[in-house]
Amino acid sequence: QVQLVESGGGLVQAGGSLRLSCVGSGRTFSTYAMGWFRQAPGKEREFVAASAWSGAGTYHANSVKGRFTISRNNARNTVFLQMNSLKSEDTGVYYCAAASTIAAMEPSPDYWGQGTQVTVSS
Repeated sequence: QVQLVESGGGLVQAGGSLRLSCVGSGRTFSTYAMGWFRQAPGKEREFVAASAWSGAGTYHANSVKGRFTISRNNARNTVFLQMNSLKSEDTGVYYCAAASTIAAMEPSPDYWGQGTQVTVSS
């Protein structure tokens, strides 16, 4: 069992930056692929980024490539999402997720966090 707790969301102006954090419980955190998803109002949840268990392999959705960066610190059971050059369309609830592999991240990870709100004002 893995429990995930996100933090770092908030209100930011367009062009600004935020760094989301997700702390996982359990000794097996470092064996999981970790990912970030988001859900905008009235839209389906969508994939944002994922990191292999070692952090060596990372993947980002085309909509955030070059602006967002996923990273992880297994010693601290933490995965991060650095978000730069934020746009109004980045607004939504951001969820941390864990899966056995990156391939298993979609369509449904094994574990979800409770989400953190990100609001980008234009």
